[in-house]
Amino acid sequence: MPREDGAPTPQQSRDQVRFCRSADGVRIAYATHGGGPPLVVNSCWLGHLQYDWQSPVWRHFLADLGGIATMTRYDERGFGLSDWDASDFRLEARIADLEAVVGAAGVDRFALLGMAQGGPVAIAYTHRHPQRVSRLILYGAYAAGVRTLEGQALQDTFSQMIRVGWARPDALFRRVFTNMMIPGATEEQMCWIDELQRMSTSAEVLIAARTDRIKTDVTDLLAEIMVPTLVLHSRRDKMIDYAEARLLASSVPGARLVTLDSDNHILLSGEPSWDVFMAEVTTFLEQDSSPARGATESATRVLSERELDVLRLAAEGLDNAAIAARLALSVRTVERHLSNVYLKLGVSGKVARAAAVAQLFGKQECIRSDVRDHAFDSDQELFAFEGLLGHCHVTRDKVDPGPAFDWRRVLTALAAER
Repeated sequence: MPREDGAPTPQQSRDQVRFCRSADGVRIAYATHGGGPPLVVNSCWLGHLQYDWQSPVWRHFLADLGGIATMTRYDERGFGLSDWDASDFRLEARIADLEAVVGAAGVDRFALLGMAQGGPVAIAYTHRHPQRVSRLILYGAYAAGVRTLEGQALQDTFSQMIRVGWARPDALFRRVFTNMMIPGATEEQMCWIDELQRMSTSAEVLIAARTDRIKTDVTDLLAEIMVPTLVLHSRRDKMIDYAEARLLASSVPGARLVTLDSDNHILLSGEPSWDVFMAEVTTFLEQDSSPARGATESATRVLSERELDVLRLAAEGLDNAAIAARLALSVRTVERHLSNVYLKLGVSGKVARAAAVAQLFGKQECIRSDVRDHAFDSDQELFAFEGLLGHCHVTRDKVDPGPAFDWRRVLTALAAER
């Protein structure tokens, strides 16, 4: 909840915030939550990893998208928990930020959602790395910051308002932007955005970022985007004109345009257009859902090469530190790879590691091996482990049948991490 003065207060997040460094050394804060196919979000500047879960404006985005996808999002350079002292806000620097986040999060192929000012970055990244992006979603986005002299004059006026009123304790000037972003909001929602603007960045950083964003134009790349693309835009969006959505959808080959019957640049929880948005995005992402959840394809077709490398070493009984040393990775990176493996294979709990290895090598290739080094907490846990191995029989002493790999080492390593 906000403080009595209206400002948001930090609370424990529902996800863990981590940091990575972009190509120029700027620290970028990112977080991952949810379950399902991977979705990387390049959102608008108006967000803050520390406060988003509390926000009556952003909370439903996180909860609902996290319900259908494993969502990785980040604070842009100069904003939120990322470094505010960045000086370069050009497109190349912002693409490098996205590349750094993707690398640190350990996602190899993913759907990419570009929101508002994140649209050009998402478009340019997809053009540069088409093999990494399974599908592209552009929401309330644009390809060019400014297209007319009138548009440039309006942006200059906004910059002057930011220079004069951004840091004021009252929200008089910031409310202008709030009214444009969420004209259909309640007073509580508007107060959150009023204060979040001031807490997300400084006036100096915002002006510098806006100056470079206005110059951005990726229109020439649109015709060369060759991944499935979904464009969603509010019909009466006052921040980014609906005409930009029409241009995006008509320029990207095969793209589909969904018009949202809303006045809001940021769709609000409870308005019908939010339900339309979620239905469209859910359907669009369904083709990325892991086939392993239904056990219809082998693990080798679901996992990336690096994830397979990690899991093969786990099958040899190596713990995370040993895997990291073997692959020249950090332990944290190994942990992230394993977390992605578990999500993709639909396994969880204390036996997720062994169950993932079982899927990789086949349920019928379990070894008759002594497992006394693995202390099961209860018969229920032991029976659950038996279920994960299919027809294999599990007792407190052994796993049957017949040799394939060393289950004792796998279970010993699992026990050591508990």
